[in-house]
Amino acid sequence: GGLQGGSDDWRQVASAADASLLGRLDQAWRMARAEAEAAGFASEVEALGPLVDPNAALPDRLQPPPGTYRCRTIKLGRRGEGTGLAYVDYPWFACSVETTPGGDLVLTKKTGSQRTQGLLYPDTDRRLVYIGAQALSDAETGFPAYGDRPERDQVGVLERIGQSRWRLVLPWPKQEAKLELLEIRT
Repeated sequence: GGLQGGSDDWRQVASAADASLLGRLDQAWRMARAEAEAAGFASEVEALGPLVDPNAALPDRLQPPPGTYRCRTIKLGRRGEGTGLAYVDYPWFACSVETTPGGDLVLTKKTGSQRTQGLLYPDTDRRLVYIGAQALSDAETGFPAYGDRPERDQVGVLERIGQSRWRLVLPWPKQEAKLELLEIRT
């Protein structure tokens, strides 16, 4: 059955609460971007180009080929009222995409204090759905399985936005932001 438990349908894996986050993806884009720009980060947001354009997803070649990548996290909007920063741009870290012997496609952000790992599921001609979980701090060596620690669960979409360039979009993440982007490049 592979890591996906024999299903390639993300709807059979995601909790109802997490699936509803994807249903509010457009709202997360609008609110997070507006909040970051209103907080004085309009030029930084604009400089990110297609990374922050909700309509930048390209068709075809959705899956990043297995291998190593560099990735960086951008957080837009505040998770709670008046808490934290409305825009954060982290430096580049190491990521990988692997295909398991069972055929599952696994995305892993391998370095940094907030690391993520999860599976990529087919969805539309412009996106894959990501279901995974987050590891926190360098002391945590493994990753929780999706569903084992709901406060660490993540759901999002992976989209190709250029030649050898993808983004993982996490709407309403459980920490720090309204929208989290993981830019992935070769």
